[in-house]
Amino acid sequence: MSSYCSTATKSGVNMEGWERADFPILCETCLGDNPFVRMTRADFDKECKVCARPFTVFRWRPGARSRYKKTEICQTCSRLKNVCQTCLLDLQYGLPVQVRDTALKQTDSSLIIPESDVNREYFAQQAERQVELAGGVSSYGKAPTTAVLNKLTRNQPFYKRNRAHICSFFRERRMYSWLRLPLSTRISSGR
Repeated sequence: MSSYCSTATKSGVNMEGWERADFPILCETCLGDNPFVRMTRADFDKECKVCARPFTVFRWRPGARSRYKKTEICQTCSRLKNVCQTCLLDLQYGLPVQVRDTALKQTDSSLIIPESDVNREYFAQQAERQVELAGGVSSYGKAPTTAVLNKLTRNQPFYKRNRAHICSFFRERRMYSWLRLPLSTRISSGR
């Protein structure tokens, strides 16, 4: 019994900086137009693509004919840059992060992720504290809007982005079956 308790304590120490969440930070497009979305949640399933820390991964289908989506980055990185966890577009403007940063003229060197594991962990802990002190909003949420950003802002969600991709094998097979038809049939159908 004592060996079990010691291993549970050791694993708890290692998991201290890991992220566990109940709901992802998503834009309206990634969430989809269906008000009844079923999500699966896997605690500590993957590493964040930015800071390489384990985080809770969510997976769902935004609509009936949509492909499955999942979260790619942790909530700390998402809050720090004010982006969607899945598509990595800005939550306020719906723009790619580089376009938004260029329009806001923000080049914050404090947001560069360190290379080593220890420094990366320290950076993530400091970023979490900074976001908590700011009330859950990063400096990007408080930035003043410009005329350029107002022109580029996406006002409506773009649900076509959630559609399933057409399989390239299916397209090639259709093309080859079309070429096997007699020439007279192809000419008469006008294709």
